[in-house]
Amino acid sequence: MDIQLTINDIALKVPEGTTILEAARTVNIDIPTLCYLKLNEMHYNNNIASCRVCVVEIEGRRNLASSCSTPVSSGMVVRTDSLRAIQARRAMVELLLSDHPKSCLTCAKNQDCDLQSLASELGVRHISYEGDESEFEIDTSSSSIVRDPNKCIRCRRCETMCNEVQTVGVYSAVGRGFETVVKTAFDLPLSKTACTFCGQCIAVCPTGALTELDQVDKVWKALNDPNQFVVVQTAPAVRVALGEGFGLDPGTIVTGKMVAALRRLGFDRVFDTDFAADLTIMEEATELVHRIQHGGRLPLLTSCCPAWVKFFEHQFPDLLDIPSTCKSPHEMLGVLIKSYYARTLGIDPKTITVVSVMPCVAKKYEAARPELSQGAETADVDIVITTRELARMIREASIHFDHLKDQEFDHPLGESTGASVIFGTTGGVLEAALRTAYEVLTGETLEKVEFEVLRGMNGLKEAVVPIAGRDYRAAVVHGLGNARTILEKIQAGESDYDVIEIMACPGGCIGGGGQPYHHGNLEILSSRAEGLYREDRSKPLRKSHENPAIIGLYKDYLGEPYGELAHKLLHTSYVARKKI
Repeated sequence: MDIQLTINDIALKVPEGTTILEAARTVNIDIPTLCYLKLNEMHYNNNIASCRVCVVEIEGRRNLASSCSTPVSSGMVVRTDSLRAIQARRAMVELLLSDHPKSCLTCAKNQDCDLQSLASELGVRHISYEGDESEFEIDTSSSSIVRDPNKCIRCRRCETMCNEVQTVGVYSAVGRGFETVVKTAFDLPLSKTACTFCGQCIAVCPTGALTELDQVDKVWKALNDPNQFVVVQTAPAVRVALGEGFGLDPGTIVTGKMVAALRRLGFDRVFDTDFAADLTIMEEATELVHRIQHGGRLPLLTSCCPAWVKFFEHQFPDLLDIPSTCKSPHEMLGVLIKSYYARTLGIDPKTITVVSVMPCVAKKYEAARPELSQGAETADVDIVITTRELARMIREASIHFDHLKDQEFDHPLGESTGASVIFGTTGGVLEAALRTAYEVLTGETLEKVEFEVLRGMNGLKEAVVPIAGRDYRAAVVHGLGNARTILEKIQAGESDYDVIEIMACPGGCIGGGGQPYHHGNLEILSSRAEGLYREDRSKPLRKSHENPAIIGLYKDYLGEPYGELAHKLLHTSYVARKKI
């Protein structure tokens, strides 16, 4: 049923249940928002109307109404531009600013802050209200996320993302009035909670209350140390998002310019994590085939997402034997750089610094896991920076990104196939694995390599893949709330899947917590995914087992996939953790 109303003298019809804000947007009327967040593709909304920035005037009503939470009604007459509404919005923003640190110039979200942008849009040049400012301790306990409650505006977007979308349940609003703050249970530091460090709270936070732990200074220090051989690797999803930091459209492939920029920054070698993604497929597909042929535990769950790994360690410790034991690709490449490549160059692994550029803040936590090191002094990966941090480094160095001429990755750890590129989007890992598993199990060539049924932004995608006379059931899940649903089915014995890909972030790595901010516009993720599929289609080789550098690595160093040395270097173990 359609509802007829008038907004700013414009008559329109919208479906019943539509909010005033949504109705206004259908006729291009802009109403400022701050706490509001609508994640259409995931069917979650944050419309608690806590900030009151979106208030409008409704004819016949005494009080202003929040447009984000007020449904339309028949005959409703709305003014979004009345003097009363405008003054109320300015007052709300000034009140928020009166209890907000004035450190915008040094804030990690400077020029990416919704509160800053709104204050500018409303022409706020002075603050009419004075009084006490909140004083809370800044939480720097984790190796991934910095939580500064002093910059929190109580929008509770992080609560929606953490509790409803990801079902991790770390954040909750505590207190009343001026003392209200979003914090963890018992005010524990994040490192002592069940936080998975997926960074989705960072992705939706409108201010600098939640940011990644900045590692840029560590990278600069390593690059300026003459005694260190500094190697950098870049994840698949970075190449279709980095350009956004320089005004390019989401999904623009900037691989060559990214490599050129990294060389300009001073890295001794620039390698591609895609190489290790091909290697991961060799190990993971072989592990899957081994389980199938030897009656191993199924389904096999992919393991290249550290946030997802920490999620099942906390929430489903009874299922630790189901996930693949493969390390994530950047960890595989890290250990190879410090073993195989160090031996090739004849240098001491302790003089090598490995820097990973990742779309994910959980990779920072992952790199610090004790299981992912070769002894106490040699971690597989030394420093992890996000896509955002790399963009900042490039700007700091005054590099004109769009003027750079494309360059190639260094070899041999820079060679890759199309299968590895699609690791960056939901469904890509499983699609890449099936391309290899099919040929291993059948001994036949797979002519059509695209598995379109595994693509797209649906939270759960299923497929039945016939291979060598047997139907294999596969599933793709992204978002930890969807992961919980499918894991509960496995616990209950209601799952008959053979293999499941799980990624913590919406859209997979393209939607990682370290990517350029999408501000709730998840269509950006689809553009990034299409960029990866374009690069896959452009590759001469599109199956991981066809990568000549991978073939040479096994021949010259590792031996057989899933063999003794491969297992020692490329596989890991998991730890049961408490929920709180």
